[in-house]
Amino acid sequence: MPPGTVDCRITVEICWIVHTCSREAVAGLVIYKTASPIIMAESSKAGPGAGWRILWAIGTALLVQVLVLAAATMPVLMGWLALANATTDRPLARAVAFSLAVAPSYAVFALLLMGASAASTRLLGWKSPPDAEMPLDRVGWPLLGWVRYMVAIHVVRVFAGLLLKGSPLWTAYLRLAGARLGRRVYVNSLAVSDYNLLEFGDGVVIGADVHIAGHTVERGTVKTARVRLGRNVLIGIGSVIDIGVEAGDGCHIAALSFVPKYMKLEAGATYAGTPVRRVDTGAPRSRPPA
Repeated sequence: MPPGTVDCRITVEICWIVHTCSREAVAGLVIYKTASPIIMAESSKAGPGAGWRILWAIGTALLVQVLVLAAATMPVLMGWLALANATTDRPLARAVAFSLAVAPSYAVFALLLMGASAASTRLLGWKSPPDAEMPLDRVGWPLLGWVRYMVAIHVVRVFAGLLLKGSPLWTAYLRLAGARLGRRVYVNSLAVSDYNLLEFGDGVVIGADVHIAGHTVERGTVKTARVRLGRNVLIGIGSVIDIGVEAGDGCHIAALSFVPKYMKLEAGATYAGTPVRRVDTGAPRSRPPA
């Protein structure tokens, strides 16, 4: 093969990637500019400056996620370019190498994405404010900061969650993103959010499709509160845990149960139902707070 062919191919590939990214960035900018007048008009009822606050939140959220995804993608991309360079004269070896590299590349991307995203939210101070009430129609800065945090963790759920949920690596990411978790905690659900409002003791196990969030929306207002689970708490598949819930050590919540907001569950007890009640033999029924 003539000298310089490999460099030319790599240059072409890089140019194609830059072109594609630039095209997507321009498309995003066009959408952003097109939506700006609509957002300004619709947000006028929220008071002066609401439209600009929304545009700023959208713009900064988009920019940060683009940078985070780029940071996670670049090392993988450079590895693929190096692999292409090493197998230029061997088409079969290149095909085999690329085929074997797909799964590890995605795993590396997912790990880098979790680290970059958690670092960005910590650096920027994006999180769910505790014990807050944020009216949706006022579009205040606390609400918009919470929205940006939710966008950041959702991006990680989409690109990395399906691969790593339920593993110690996913638990480590939740800690980096703000959750206070003890040892041997396993979270096998992607319907968990508001990480900085979650406090789990040692040995907590969260089953598949369990919904745990530090926020709820009532009558046009986002309300937040911490969720505290003691040591060795087990939550069964498909259960819903509302804001402000506290579960004592060794508490078990059966599958497909609903725990209303601010309910306190006794240590060592077993609960089931919608809403939950204590189902231990001879135990009194537990009622949600008024």
